[in-house]
Amino acid sequence: MAGLMVNGRQVQVSGTTRRLSDALRFDAGLTGTKTGCDAGDCGACTVLLNGQPVCACLTPVARAEGRAVTTVESDDPLLCRLRASFLRHGAAQCGICTPGMLMAGLALLRAEPRPSRAKAEAALGGVLCRCTGYRAIITAICLALEPESGEAAPAGAVGQSVPRLDGAAKVAGDLFGADVWQAGGLVLRAIRSPHPHAAFCFGDLAAWAAAHRAQVFTAADIPGRNAFGVIPAFADQPALAEGVARFRGEAVALVAVEDDGADPDLTGFPVEWQPLPAVLAEDAETAAPIHPARPGNLLIQGRVRRGDVAAVLAGSAFTITGEMQTAHVEHAYIEPEAGSAWMEGDVLCIRACTQAPGMDREDTAVVLGLPVERVRILPSAVGGGFGAKLDLSVQPLLGLAALKTGRPVRMVFSRAESMQATTKRHPGRMRAEIGCDAAGRLTGLSFDGAFDTGPYASWGPTVANRVPVHASGPYRMPAIHATARALHSHGPVSGAFRGFGVPQAALMQETLIDRLAEAAGIDPLEFRLRNALQPGDATATGQVLMAPGIAECLQALQPHWARARAITSATAGRRRGVGLATCWYGCGNTSLPNPSTIRMCITPQGAVVLHQGATDIGQGSNTVIPQIAAQALGLPLGALRLIGPDTAHTPDAGKTSASRQTYVSGRAAQAAGRALRADMLRRLNMGDGARLALDGSILTGAEGGQVARLDLATLPANAMGYALMAEETYDPPTAPLDGDGQGKPYAVYGFGAQMVELEVDMALGTIHLQKITAAHDLGRAINPMLARGQIEGGIAQGIGLALMEEYIPGRTDNLHDYLIPTTSDVPEIESLLVEVPDPEGPYGAKGLGEHTLIPTAPAILNAIRHATGIAINRVPVLPHRLLAAIREGRG
Repeated sequence: MAGLMVNGRQVQVSGTTRRLSDALRFDAGLTGTKTGCDAGDCGACTVLLNGQPVCACLTPVARAEGRAVTTVESDDPLLCRLRASFLRHGAAQCGICTPGMLMAGLALLRAEPRPSRAKAEAALGGVLCRCTGYRAIITAICLALEPESGEAAPAGAVGQSVPRLDGAAKVAGDLFGADVWQAGGLVLRAIRSPHPHAAFCFGDLAAWAAAHRAQVFTAADIPGRNAFGVIPAFADQPALAEGVARFRGEAVALVAVEDDGADPDLTGFPVEWQPLPAVLAEDAETAAPIHPARPGNLLIQGRVRRGDVAAVLAGSAFTITGEMQTAHVEHAYIEPEAGSAWMEGDVLCIRACTQAPGMDREDTAVVLGLPVERVRILPSAVGGGFGAKLDLSVQPLLGLAALKTGRPVRMVFSRAESMQATTKRHPGRMRAEIGCDAAGRLTGLSFDGAFDTGPYASWGPTVANRVPVHASGPYRMPAIHATARALHSHGPVSGAFRGFGVPQAALMQETLIDRLAEAAGIDPLEFRLRNALQPGDATATGQVLMAPGIAECLQALQPHWARARAITSATAGRRRGVGLATCWYGCGNTSLPNPSTIRMCITPQGAVVLHQGATDIGQGSNTVIPQIAAQALGLPLGALRLIGPDTAHTPDAGKTSASRQTYVSGRAAQAAGRALRADMLRRLNMGDGARLALDGSILTGAEGGQVARLDLATLPANAMGYALMAEETYDPPTAPLDGDGQGKPYAVYGFGAQMVELEVDMALGTIHLQKITAAHDLGRAINPMLARGQIEGGIAQGIGLALMEEYIPGRTDNLHDYLIPTTSDVPEIESLLVEVPDPEGPYGAKGLGEHTLIPTAPAILNAIRHATGIAINRVPVLPHRLLAAIREGRG
């Protein structure tokens, strides 16, 4: 045993060679110290030793003996000030990196109470964040000790920048998937394929299990259908592979051992591998089928066709053709997949990081052969998702072990497992031709894309259908023929990643738009304005839009564009470039049902309770949806108590994806609030203009000098214990697409435009981003502070897509070799919130989360071309690639 002084108190931990992070989490119960990599790459485990920041995952307990250890749970007054500043400035989104950021910030503030942004940026350089874009974090640290403004906190109405309602938990070290488990249980690990394609067979599992005091489970132990998938018609991925592994990292067996805090010893596990030829993405269309029962490797093709494109392009005054290639992109959330499972009677309870508890429940029940009512999903706080935590990961594996053993089980993926076994952004190979007339009016677009979906479907059908719908960009396009194919390979499984293929398509389409504007001799911004969708215009699918805000976004950028393009100076050896790109994005499922249900209730004691099952993965649904509900109800936001997602206690609000929660669940919350308000007013016999108030159990209504009161305690409680209750469902009005992709795929679209200013070092091929200005049409900004946080975080991911991120199986399975933007990679960001209300959205709101990433990468590529004259057709634009292109261009 070793004694440590942690946050001013003595703590006993076992062993001196263990990681300090494990000792703090398992022995001291201080789970606020997070572990995202166990390699010192992410900084989430940062603590202070005698006031200096260290990575607890790299620090042995022996090094901490005799020193003061400070963790995020400390009640240090300076840390309390810093926590408050994080909340005030919206510096915590998902919250998984927040403890590490707070510790690094605390060390800086102790040395320098009012640091410059440059010093804060440097101090945080070792802590990675995937959500925020860092700007708000740096602001929160720099202004932590500034006097309070003295202004009253916002009441919480729609349109106000209310601090996150779940923010206090985030700045205190929230409870994520790896942070809660039951003592006396089992720990679970997976045996995974080291090959992209291999047959395998097991040896004597019983003997190995006995020798290692373990229990082993294989596909033969799965009681239900060993296939899952987010789209039931395409459910083809086994929870445990049977005989053949089809991608590197696929799970083939599970090992459960007593949970003593140590990793299970998997040495000598009896599995024999026979490597088989692997189908590469570029060969998928002609290679033998990955799934022998299918005729080929084409999973699905999406199409949008309108007009005679060939004839239109042949008659156009100007045409441009091009190609674009994108890479696998890793989600790189700081929280690896994790969770725990246990039995409560005959109900299997699974607590895990997820974006879709309702889907998890249904899919896990199918795999385990259980009625759906015997499965309960309790989402933990989610340390980033971005789409990958829509697919099942730990859920069926935990459930299988808990069912078979009857004991509590926990499972935490290592960083390498997380990167090997979970989905990636679809790599795309695209080619297109676009044309305009002599006046710069778009005439037509031909677009074809092949997208590598890996061996299993995941969200491949969604990408294949969404890309053609969006391939035209937010422009009037009289003629179009756009196709997208999802193809099987033995690469990583590709799934949902912030945009579902639209960012890839935008790289193709927006770089062509820039080149076409140049060919026509028209300013790029003016060209886009000339073609921007206007109210009453039809999209490429024939859908007439009522409130497109793309023109307003471009107009918001006009003064910034004029300023930036007028600057001609550049540093010696560097060339300055300014680029522009736009986006649009349909909120919710494509031409499919997309319902959300919200319940609002009042107890006999007068407590207002909002049951909302929308998982908050950092985007802010735990705050925005209550704001909408409170506004509709007519009571202060502070009067609401939130019961978050839990399939036993909250109705299904659908998955957190496709920028649907503010719009879809927001509409359901608005309807529930209005219904509950109508019931209250009816009981008070008052009109809709009455002001409502609650004082304990007394409900009061006041209107025109008249006052009415109702004692809620006198009302009979319903079966759930509530005096009043309203439950409402909203499903967006869409229509199926026909064979030519004509129809109404989405009820609401969001729009945006971004401008990038950068310099290119012509000798090194490196790029220095100077500023990004982003104008996004939200319809209505329910919470402006959270909206700006989404914009900054999306831009940071767009920077990664454009300049540095490329997942290569077996080579980039960690956060050291796989690079994501750090504090020094994200420049100044100016966010312009544009509000063009949509009649379908709650209080006019549209979605935002996906949109913010889409224009960033093409705007960067357009800025590079403006600086160098070189059209880049492959991302990421790594320095050696850009340097080669520069040299080739000069030659």
